[in-house]
Amino acid sequence: MKTAWIFATRELRSGLRGFGIFLACLALGIAAIAAVGSTRTAILKGLERDGAALLGGDAELQFTYRFATADERAWMQSQAIQVSEITDFRSMIVVPSGADTPPDRALTQVKSVDAAYPLVGEVKLSPEMPLDQAIAANGAVMERVLADRLGLMIGDSFSIGTGTFRLSAILQREPDNAGGGFGLGPRTLVRTESLANAGLLQTGTLFDTKYRMLLPEGTELAALERDAEQRFANSGLRWTDARNGAPGVQQFVDRLGAFLVLVGLSGLAVGGVGVSAAVRSYLERKTSVIATLKTLGASRSTIFATYAIQIGLLTILGIAIGLVLGAALPLALAPIIEARLPVPAEFAIHPKPLIEAAIYGAFAAAIFTLWPLARTENIRAATLFRDALGHDNALPRKRYLFLTAGLVAALVLSAIAFSGTAFLTLWTAGGIIAVLGVLALAARGLRALAAAATKMRALRGRPALRLALGAIGGPREQASSAILSLGLGLSVLAAVGQIDGNLRGAIARDLPDVAPSYFFVDIQSDQLNGFNARLAGDPAVSRVDTAPMLRGVISKINDRPAKEIAGDHWVLQGDRGVTYAQTAADGVTITQGSWWPADYTGAPQISFAAEEAEEMGLVLGDTMTINILGRDITGTITSFREVDFSTAGIGFILTMNPAALQGAPHSHIATVYATPEAEAEAEILRDLAGTFPNITAIRVADAIARVGELLASLAAATSLGASATLITGFLVLIGAAAAGVDARTFEAAVLKTLGASKGVILKSFALRAGLLGAAAGTIALIAGLTFAWAVSTFVMETSFAIVWGNALAIIIGGVAATMLAFLGYAWGPLKARPAGILRRGN
Repeated sequence: MKTAWIFATRELRSGLRGFGIFLACLALGIAAIAAVGSTRTAILKGLERDGAALLGGDAELQFTYRFATADERAWMQSQAIQVSEITDFRSMIVVPSGADTPPDRALTQVKSVDAAYPLVGEVKLSPEMPLDQAIAANGAVMERVLADRLGLMIGDSFSIGTGTFRLSAILQREPDNAGGGFGLGPRTLVRTESLANAGLLQTGTLFDTKYRMLLPEGTELAALERDAEQRFANSGLRWTDARNGAPGVQQFVDRLGAFLVLVGLSGLAVGGVGVSAAVRSYLERKTSVIATLKTLGASRSTIFATYAIQIGLLTILGIAIGLVLGAALPLALAPIIEARLPVPAEFAIHPKPLIEAAIYGAFAAAIFTLWPLARTENIRAATLFRDALGHDNALPRKRYLFLTAGLVAALVLSAIAFSGTAFLTLWTAGGIIAVLGVLALAARGLRALAAAATKMRALRGRPALRLALGAIGGPREQASSAILSLGLGLSVLAAVGQIDGNLRGAIARDLPDVAPSYFFVDIQSDQLNGFNARLAGDPAVSRVDTAPMLRGVISKINDRPAKEIAGDHWVLQGDRGVTYAQTAADGVTITQGSWWPADYTGAPQISFAAEEAEEMGLVLGDTMTINILGRDITGTITSFREVDFSTAGIGFILTMNPAALQGAPHSHIATVYATPEAEAEAEILRDLAGTFPNITAIRVADAIARVGELLASLAAATSLGASATLITGFLVLIGAAAAGVDARTFEAAVLKTLGASKGVILKSFALRAGLLGAAAGTIALIAGLTFAWAVSTFVMETSFAIVWGNALAIIIGGVAATMLAFLGYAWGPLKARPAGILRRGN
């Protein structure tokens, strides 16, 4: 080992020529992973630091469709220094107008608060004033986007339900807004007592109550949580505390960050292709040195160790550069990122994501350099003197193959440990390996096709094209480097673009034909007949569906905690819609079991959604306990039915027989299918709002647009990660082009000697680059389309159609990238004089 160290350090003294691409690929991949990890950690640290401010207190108890009971209030008062009560619900704001002009309406997310709000933090208003002053005497504050949409100025009046309010200020910031979740409308904030006569907080209407507690210093939150859940076990309460003040945000950031790190691994994989090519090219230039060492008696292990030490030292340098960039980039962009984030972030140099990125980089470098290093052992000293390394396709010895497999397994296990999601990691790793394998096979196929095409008679008289195809099919052309380097990044971009385009297309193409125009919520039982009567004779209305609406939490399955049976299935996350029906609605398909008789009054029975039941492992005869308004109702599953949520219509996971919910306060919901004409819709809304001001109308198109905005943001984040992969691939292309300069110089010299003009040679080089780029883009597009089709068909369950704009952009991008990379290194070979080149030999 000492001898190998001496040889390695002496060779490195000559400089890093040829290792620029090696360092760039490795550093860029590590920097991307470190930057994403550092940003994710900064946000999570900020959430942890400001948990109480984000929550609005040290702990929170939340109830659905009811206020806390006297016992619950007494317990909170006994534990807390101060308690604040908040309600949250959706409603319509109505702004009166002239006699001949219909009033303006807009959906809003209403938060009503008491005098203690906020316990932590400060509400910022414009103009500046205390919140108590702004919402006193039926005052209200709202977000600027809502005020602008309705044309409201400070001092203007508007209605919520049957209550009249006055706009006092514009809401600029809520300290607890990050934990509010996804809302369908902008925020309006009022005093709870001002809603007393608005008809919006009746028993059975859709609202949540949250009780924030300011606790004494040193309170053990975990113990207090256990006490609350044991004391009020069947009340349907949900507990949140400052240890995780914005659980939805934290989970989203954590999962999105883990996903982007895994996307970054694809960039590191593409960079590994460049790293491997750089090592191979370097060893080709060292054939005479290796031959000399073998001639002088150097063993295989000494030669391997000599170059492994060099590559190892350069890997450490590349990792260091990547870590510096990955740590510095979030710090440099911190002001911009913080300005755009709705949550706090603590930007600093966080060791954990940097260590993770370094481990990823070390494993990737070892995996992609081991193979070319190991192949030096298979070559005899006599053959090394004549470019034997460049043409040796023999596999390394078995121990190196096993070691490579072990390194890949260690990398995947590390990714599972760091990301915390084995399923996503294994699928990502499997996808990367599969795509790289497909791209490698495609590169071989392309070379074979190109070699066969040169023999076609149709190419006679087209020397430039024939030369280009011959070069692609020859032993020296970097077809594999071009397709592998560009293919993975373009595949991810193609898949993301196609999935995003098809989701948007499904919304624009399919939903208008099947989705309702409006959802109406909070329809009271004594209002239902009048509601239906108004719509029954309207020619603009083609269909009205109504259903009773309750919400409950599934707490037990077969008398065991539900999560023990079904894990973290989404149906168990929070409360779910519950309805009742005497008979199955028209069009409902019962897949197993049977519906109860119309006059059934026995023990509670349940009809459950078939697909979700299969995912949760439910069977007919299972019992299920649902907590509704603090009351546990246990029923037996007697049927499974198909529930189609893709139509945006009424769909309940859980339906019970009417007698099971007899006496439970509730409201009704309705879907209205109407002619999409503004005048007809305005008339319907005007009449219903005038007669039933407590009813809230939700325009389905607006709700879908909000979801579309969220999907667009996710697609943009994924595309950004894929772009880093593409940049790395472009660097690999540049490295491949630079490594092939000598070969193309010799080729150009031979062609000039045989009478080819510079124009023909340049055209040959351009065609070669263009064909390689088009092939890489086409192969990537096929891979992306296949993946996008599978996701759209089997995961999203939507129709699939090729988004041609994205498809053409992928192919054009592949052509442009290879043209830029390869033609940039074409001028040197064209200008070289043949005599000197041929005299020296290749």
